[in-house]
Amino acid sequence: MDKEVDLLVIGGGAAGMSAALFAKLNGLDVLLCEKASQVGGTSATSGGTIWAPGSHLSVQAGVPDDIEQARIFLKSVVGERGGEELREAFLASCADMVRDLDEKTTVKLNACLAHPDYVKNQPGEAFGGRALAPAEFDASVLGADFKYVRPPRAEFMGLGGMMVNRTELNALLNPIQSFQNFMTTLKVVVPYFLSRLRFNRGTRLVMGNALVGSLFYNLKQKHVPVWFNAPLQELLVEKGKVVGAKIETEQGVKVVRARKGIVLATGGVGWNIKLRQQLFPKGLIADSLSPYSNTGDGLSKAMEKGAKLDPSVDSSVLYFPCSIHVHANGYKAIWPHIILDRAKPGVIAVNEDGKRFVNESDSYHDFCMAQIKTNQGKAKIQSYLICDQTAIQKYGLGFVLPGAKKLDYYLKAKYLFSANSLEELAQKVGINAQGLVNTVQRFNHLVEQGVDTDFGKGSGVMNRFNGDPEVKPNPCLGKLEQGPFYALPVIPMDCASSGGLAGDIYGRVLDQNNQVITGLFACGNDLSSIFKGTYPGPGTTLGPAMVFAWRIAQFAAGKLNKQVTEQPTQMTQPRRTA
Repeated sequence: MDKEVDLLVIGGGAAGMSAALFAKLNGLDVLLCEKASQVGGTSATSGGTIWAPGSHLSVQAGVPDDIEQARIFLKSVVGERGGEELREAFLASCADMVRDLDEKTTVKLNACLAHPDYVKNQPGEAFGGRALAPAEFDASVLGADFKYVRPPRAEFMGLGGMMVNRTELNALLNPIQSFQNFMTTLKVVVPYFLSRLRFNRGTRLVMGNALVGSLFYNLKQKHVPVWFNAPLQELLVEKGKVVGAKIETEQGVKVVRARKGIVLATGGVGWNIKLRQQLFPKGLIADSLSPYSNTGDGLSKAMEKGAKLDPSVDSSVLYFPCSIHVHANGYKAIWPHIILDRAKPGVIAVNEDGKRFVNESDSYHDFCMAQIKTNQGKAKIQSYLICDQTAIQKYGLGFVLPGAKKLDYYLKAKYLFSANSLEELAQKVGINAQGLVNTVQRFNHLVEQGVDTDFGKGSGVMNRFNGDPEVKPNPCLGKLEQGPFYALPVIPMDCASSGGLAGDIYGRVLDQNNQVITGLFACGNDLSSIFKGTYPGPGTTLGPAMVFAWRIAQFAAGKLNKQVTEQPTQMTQPRRTA
């Protein structure tokens, strides 16, 4: 035996770092092992939003959220797919997790005043308060340890290393359009250049990078050891109990014994070919948005010891619709079409028949689920975003930012395609020409009516939130009529896995007979989704990830030993579950 701790956490994303941090706050001796040379995992490249109903932060922000309404909403969204007990445990602990984070650490979250739930027109849905966003984090406090924080994807950093909030993008694209834009640009750019005097990228972190940066900083402040380049080799079992693990390190294989247990938080399926073939639909490309280091180690090592793999009911994958630009050096730049273009007026999505198949303003996951359905049986799952000159000039399309920035470059690179007529555009990209013409004519007719009776674009709160408020009566509807016209191929890519290890309300992993494997826990994408393959709202991966990390730490410390027997109601006065 090389080392003994109370709790061994495998994986340094938001879930793993949260589990380690909460365990430390509960007085446990913790070791965090990260396979890669940097912490952050998929969380580092995400928006960082946490879906956590009923927090005190929502009350403080003036948008109080009610747990009972969240329960009603989830019941409507998830339906009879199962998992009620785990969702009740989640709802019971959301407020306490957020309060502990707020009061006992310097990890700061802000309740979003406007960040609607994703599944539209459901009872109990929220417009604001339920989603929490990471506060901006100044990573210069990490000093030399800043190099251990995984950066966002290169395509989402300006000037070679500068992070930008969604709300700042327009100002930076048009810095001299107004005095306010100019001041916003100065506020972002000047500190960036100052930070580059000391660091290889900007230290002003936002979104998911701010979350993982601040979690890592708190681990350092609380002297939680982190082993880098330390993948899990094997789980050690004695008399049916997981008692430790073999960890590969640069100094050789180390045996770590864990008195309270091991927490798997390795990021889910990721690039694991066998698990992808088992859980993912045919036609999904082999590429993943996960870090290359994520090869499904938590799932595969647990399954070797008898753990049960639990595919989600609707989908074992959570998706982003993405477009890909391959650079001359072979680097694949990936644009997730989340909020900036699909919902805007004058943009539609069509399949190879030239027909619409989805409400373009629905959530990214629901968009992809419709994309998979319309391509069923085909070798490749692909569709096309179509717009005209007016739309691309005003709103952009993928890497072509508003103002049609670098449009000629991306046309030359064949990232997207253009033609003066719809027929010519269809022929250029392989779409049925007559189908596309008919679809655009039909859509333009619906725009005149102001209501999309075919697919309901702009019919929900979240739909309209991502549209153009200046366009009336429907902020998501606009005609496609001014050539040239544009087509951009988009494909579904996995942003996270929903299928994972079966677990109980304490995050304990279950075996094939649904019995607890003593000493083995899972959270984050290693634990099967409590929403059963649905995607209720912004942050519905990170929310449960951090809440179950909190519950695991509480349980390991002996503070969460009773079943949840009563249902929490108003979170303005949260029920303590510890």
